[in-house]
Amino acid sequence: MHGKSTLHPHIRFGTDGWRGIIADDFTFDRLAVAAPIAAHILRETFGDSGSNTIVVGYDRRFMSDAFAKRTAESVAAIGFDVLLADGFAPTPAFSWAAYDRKALGALVITASHNPANYSGLKIKGAFGGSVSPDVTAKVEEILERGDFVYESHHLDKRVGKIETFDAWASYCQALRSKVNIEAIKEAIAAGKLTVFADVMHGAAAGGLAKVLELPSTTQANLIEINGDSDPLFGGGAPEPLPRYIAELFRQVKTYHHDHPDQTLVGFVFDGDADRIAAVDSEGNFLSSQILIPILLEHLAKHRGFQGELIKTISGSDLMPKVAALFNLPVYETPVGYKYIAERMLSGIPCLLGGEESGGIGYGNHIPERDALLSALYVLEAIAESKKDLSILYSDLQKQTNFVSHYDRIDKKLSGMAAREKLVATLQQFSLTEIAGRKVIEAKAPDGFKFRLVDGSWLLIRFSGTEPLLRLYCEASTPELVHKTLNWISNWAEQFN
Repeated sequence: MHGKSTLHPHIRFGTDGWRGIIADDFTFDRLAVAAPIAAHILRETFGDSGSNTIVVGYDRRFMSDAFAKRTAESVAAIGFDVLLADGFAPTPAFSWAAYDRKALGALVITASHNPANYSGLKIKGAFGGSVSPDVTAKVEEILERGDFVYESHHLDKRVGKIETFDAWASYCQALRSKVNIEAIKEAIAAGKLTVFADVMHGAAAGGLAKVLELPSTTQANLIEINGDSDPLFGGGAPEPLPRYIAELFRQVKTYHHDHPDQTLVGFVFDGDADRIAAVDSEGNFLSSQILIPILLEHLAKHRGFQGELIKTISGSDLMPKVAALFNLPVYETPVGYKYIAERMLSGIPCLLGGEESGGIGYGNHIPERDALLSALYVLEAIAESKKDLSILYSDLQKQTNFVSHYDRIDKKLSGMAAREKLVATLQQFSLTEIAGRKVIEAKAPDGFKFRLVDGSWLLIRFSGTEPLLRLYCEASTPELVHKTLNWISNWAEQFN
């Protein structure tokens, strides 16, 4: 394994990792080229600790275990010791393992929420979170040059050891220590709370049961959906969006009809269990745009947590309004959890960092989004307040005097030329009116965000890899949201 390789053109690390279509972009050979380079950069970045260990983990996708084995072998071949997971687990469990085991970092085989034909590689740092764009840029640069001589990067010219480990045990123990686990278990045992968990055939399967350690007599009140292994994800994608969770909606609504006085909560976990959404007792979908304000209030008011709220530019205006209730500072980042993690690592105290797509992390844990920990904090809020999520949400709307609705759509463009024309026009900030409402503020820290005279906002972003427009809007009514999104979608059509 040396010399110039032609196996790695265009391996690119996006907002969180390299993803590609299995057997096309993402192959054993390309992985065996990329993984040792990633390990080398991890040692270069975090090697002061004296560690020589890389954690390797994987999700539940097609051939993930085999890809992880090849990753471990290719990394061990240049002298790194490897802790290889003995089974699938959430990506945050491997981030925790990197931190807990004082490793150089973790290489995780996962394509997160992508469709079934994708796999991917995420690089996690020794601190227990996604590495910065600077680190992945170094990996890309070496891949691009194609001059990485594997023999010269051997450590002591030896082959490293590969040991297997259980990624769940220490991770579950860490999560239990963060929450009032007994209050949650008591609410479930007393029949006051029934929990549904749609794990979307992914790495969260069995997760809540492992963390909660419920006695067999109360396990009937924790109902897991789509817990079986299905590499095709039921024909959908393992993403926590309403269009993929029809069965959860059906089961929650049926159960609520039969048990109208009981509090229910449904959770949705994405494919590698770092993103979350929820469903209240009546089957209403709650994205992280709603969950983050609920969590913020619970942790600040009832747990006395302090620190910044770190939100992305696409986050709901309800988030800073709830932060203001508790005099919490707010810091805004571009879209992508890596930017949140970077801020969490700055040394400035953080309470919570969250993004609209479902990734939420906490200042009292590793700087990593963690869906199971978020689920536990939501369960704690329900158990301690004895209120349904819908009530917790409406209480916040009353306290802040703010009611809003949110949606996001993707629009395909005809090609990259259309994308460039659209960008050039938007850079002139020539949009002074959107859907009949005056633009009162326009800024471009990540895409182009327009705030309108009625308090609503529109965000226009572009995919970095394809001619795709991402459109986000928050407004006072669902009708206004859809009117705005339709207007901007039609306006963009002139560039196709």
